Amino acid sequence: MNHRDVLRHPIFNHIQKVADEQQLATYVIGGFVRDALLNKPCKDIDIVCVGDALGLAQTVATRLKSATKVITFKNFGTAMFKWRGWQIEFVSARRESYKRTSRHPTVVSGTLEDDQKRRDFTLNTLALSLNQHSFGQLKDPFNGQQHLHNHIIKTPRDAKVTFTDDPLRMMRAIRLATQLDFCIAHEALSAITACLHRLAIVSQERITEELNKIIASKKPAHGFRLLDNTGLLKLIFPELVALKGQTTIDGQSHKDNFSHTLQVLTNVAEVSNNLWLRWAALLHDIAKPHTKRFVPGAGFTFHGHEDLGARMVPGIFRRMRLPLKDKMHYVQKLVGLHRQPIALVEDQVTDSAVRRLCHKAGEALTDLMLLCRADITSKNHQKVRQYLHNFEQVEAKIRAVSSKDYVRNLQPVITGEVIMKTFDLTPCSTVGTIKQAIKNAILDGTIQNTYTEAYAYMLETAKRQGLVPCP
Repeated sequence: MNHRDVLRHPIFNHIQKVADEQQLATYVIGGFVRDALLNKPCKDIDIVCVGDALGLAQTVATRLKSATKVITFKNFGTAMFKWRGWQIEFVSARRESYKRTSRHPTVVSGTLEDDQKRRDFTLNTLALSLNQHSFGQLKDPFNGQQHLHNHIIKTPRDAKVTFTDDPLRMMRAIRLATQLDFCIAHEALSAITACLHRLAIVSQERITEELNKIIASKKPAHGFRLLDNTGLLKLIFPELVALKGQTTIDGQSHKDNFSHTLQVLTNVAEVSNNLWLRWAALLHDIAKPHTKRFVPGAGFTFHGHEDLGARMVPGIFRRMRLPLKDKMHYVQKLVGLHRQPIALVEDQVTDSAVRRLCHKAGEALTDLMLLCRADITSKNHQKVRQYLHNFEQVEAKIRAVSSKDYVRNLQPVITGEVIMKTFDLTPCSTVGTIKQAIKNAILDGTIQNTYTEAYAYMLETAKRQGLVPCP
């Protein structure tokens, strides 16, 4: 893409005019440029200028009469406003220095290159000039465009310095690699492992925010493998790491539950963007390490892992600072029920057993079935086919029972009382015959379940039986 094409939006012309009037070297930088060069949509624009960013933002917002009020952060030299669905943030070029005890920097004025150097990754240092004499020219002192082309994430400075200064960048590196399906440079991966201890100064809320973005990405398993390989996963999610490994006794083994969990997560991600259903996929087998038993002649068992897993969910949600009401209860329900649908495959399963499961699952039934189907994984393709066949039988049973319940529970708007009053009848089989005929017509789609259509159909049906309405 031509760099000038990135700047086609009229907002850049407005900023350019004000920047030239105020004689400020001004650039669009960071994620907007990165995503534009990747042909990805982005509604957040970061503007950096060598000088007074707050004054620049205020003047631009005043010219754009439909812009929201400018929000300023004077200590950091930043200002932000929204305009026509875009969020535009202005920052004065700066240098940063960090204390060992905090990821919040001390800020002083600097050059454009100072500002680029302080940023997390080279693909976020790309800056396009907005001044008229150099409009669209790329400033790329750290070779970010080449790294973008090569699908690799690198830091503009020594990676250990970058991650020591702001340890959240370790999570961001993995999140960005997951979202973009990029690789992380070897030196950056090694630096993450070397700087793990620095994560202690980052709030759980910020860690979880990045983790949720990894889970919500198109290929979340990629991110979890990176988290595991670097050692971050053991720090932030030890319960998942405990799923790793196989045990063999008397020639019998169980599958690696960590790999299985990532496959279930992948399967769910292919059919649903629901973040909390993906959390349920991550946690569905979380209690297996605690319930693993070896039974001679039978092999390994994990009896009750779904119940214990459901009981573990609130503690994990509290530690992760995740929502403790509706979302937690939803995930807890799916974890606790994820083994039950497949138990319905037996021919002697009663309709009442199916109804009990549907009642327990409630509105989460569809998601529960998605999770259960995703949980069917094996290297043995014949076994997968058999499990899927069994699962399809369960789905058919649920549909059949639901259909019967719908027929049984559907109540036409024309009641028996209306029929008796219209034709001056006492309770008798004729009333039941007419009522059932109306119900069948509604189920067949012949009429709608409205009073007008059902009443007219009642009159026609009664007429065929020789009945006429009372005067």
